[in-house]
Amino acid sequence: MTAVTSPAAAGSPERLDLPAILKEAFIAALVALALAAVMVGFRTVDTPRGLGVVERFDEVFIAVGLVFVGRIALVLTRLGYALPILILGIAFAVLSFFLEFPTQALQVIAVAGSLILAIRAGAAVARQRSRLDVRARAQRQDRLSATVQDATRLLGPIAVIFAIALPFMPFADRSIVDISILILTYIMLGWGLNIIVGYAGLLDLGYVAFYAVGAYSYALLAHYFGLSFWVCLPLAGVLAAAAGLLLGFPVLRLRGDYFAIVTLGFGEIIRVVLLNWYDFTGGPNGISSIPRPDFFGLAEFSRTAGEGEIAFHEMFGLEYSPMHRIIFLYYLILMLALLVNLFTLRIRKLPIGRAWEALREDDIACTSLGINRTNIKLAAFMISAMWGGFAGSFFATRQGFISPESFTFIESAIILAIVVLGGMGSQVGIVIAALIVIGLPELFRELAEYRMLAFGLGMVLIMVWRPRGLLSHRDPTILLHRRRSARMKQADAEERA
Repeated sequence: MTAVTSPAAAGSPERLDLPAILKEAFIAALVALALAAVMVGFRTVDTPRGLGVVERFDEVFIAVGLVFVGRIALVLTRLGYALPILILGIAFAVLSFFLEFPTQALQVIAVAGSLILAIRAGAAVARQRSRLDVRARAQRQDRLSATVQDATRLLGPIAVIFAIALPFMPFADRSIVDISILILTYIMLGWGLNIIVGYAGLLDLGYVAFYAVGAYSYALLAHYFGLSFWVCLPLAGVLAAAAGLLLGFPVLRLRGDYFAIVTLGFGEIIRVVLLNWYDFTGGPNGISSIPRPDFFGLAEFSRTAGEGEIAFHEMFGLEYSPMHRIIFLYYLILMLALLVNLFTLRIRKLPIGRAWEALREDDIACTSLGINRTNIKLAAFMISAMWGGFAGSFFATRQGFISPESFTFIESAIILAIVVLGGMGSQVGIVIAALIVIGLPELFRELAEYRMLAFGLGMVLIMVWRPRGLLSHRDPTILLHRRRSARMKQADAEERA
C-alpha cells in the first residue's frame, strides 16, 4: 500500500479555487463582524448627562478586514503558497508600524497577526523543503526538548543566581519586582499542579479551590485568632491538604472526563461557600486588613515600630524604604517556589513518584503490579493541594485583601494552561510557560482591555508550533542500563566496522 500525499505536502502548490477561498474568508469575516459589532462597536462612556454610548464602527470594519485578509492568507498557506505569504506577512508587519490606525490596539493586532501568519508560513515552507515525515519531525522536536532540559543542569543555577540578584539590578523598579512576584506565584502553583497533572496524569480543573483554602485559612486565622503569618503558613498547607483528602476519597475512583468534571465542581463549591457564608468569610465583601508578614518575628517593615518592637531599617541601620517589604516578599515566594521544585524533583525518584508515573502511563498495568491506585492518587492530591495552600497563604498576605472573586475558574484554567503549554511533567517548561502566560499580558497592560488579546495570541502561537507543549520530552526516572553518550556510540560503531 502506498501513501497518498497532497500536492501541498509534496511541495507543489494546489490549483486555486478562488470562489471557495473567498467563501471561507467571507464566513470568517462574518463571524468576526458578529462578535466585534457588539464587543467593539459600542462603548459606554461617562458624560455630563449620565452614561452614554460611543460608536466605533471604523474599528469594527478594520478588524473585520484584517480577519478577511488573514483567512485568505491561511488558506493560501494550506494550499502550498507559503513562501509568498511569508514574504507578504513580514512586509505587512513592518508596514503596520508606520500606518496610522484609529487605536493602538488595532495596530498591535495588525502587527501580531502578520507575524503569526509569517511564522505559520515559515513553518510550512520548512516542512515542504524538509524530507522528514511527521514522525521524524516529532522525534527531532523531542530530541530538541531533551537537549534543552539537559542544558538546564547548567543554566538552572545561573537562573537562580539571576533571580536572587534581580531586585538589586539597575532596571528593577517596583513594577518589575511586583510582576516577578506574580510570575513566581504562578510558577509555584504550576509546579504544585504538575504533581497531579504531569506526574499522576489526572486532569484537575479545580486546583484554585486549594489556592482559596490556603488564602482564607491564613486570613481567617489572623482575623479571629491574631496568629502571625509564620504560624499560619504551615497551617494553611495542612488545611489545604485536608481539603484535598476530603475531595480525594469520593472522587478518585473516577477516571477521565468524569474526574475532571467533579474537580471543576469542587472548585465552584468552595467559591460559592465562601461567597454565601457571609458571617464567617465576609461573603462578596471579602476580608480586608490582612496582616503583612514581619521579618521572621524580629522586626516590622514599617517606618515606626510599635512599643517594644523594632523596625527593619533600624535593625540593619538602613534608610526607610517601602521597597524593603516588597523585596522581602519577593525572596519569600522565591524560596517557596524553589522548595516546591526541589521537593518534586526529589519525590519523582522515590517509589511514590515512580508509582505516579506508572499510573499516568497505564493505570490497569499499574494495578496489576500490586499498586493501590486510590492511595497513590490520594497522595498526589494531598501533596499538590498542600503546595497550593502555601501559595494561597502567600497571596493573602501579599494582597492584604481577598474575596471569592479572586478564585474563579479562570485561575484554574490559567494554572492548567501553564502546565500544558510548558509540557506536562516538565519543571523547566512550566517556568517558560509562566513567563509567557503571565508576563506577556503584563507587558501589554497599557492596551487596557485589549491586553488579553496578547495572551490569546501567545497561546495560539505555542499550540501551533508545539502542540504537545514547549518541553514535552520525558526522561525515565530509572534506567536499567546507563545511557551511553554519542561519542561512545560512535566509537562502538567504528569498532564494529
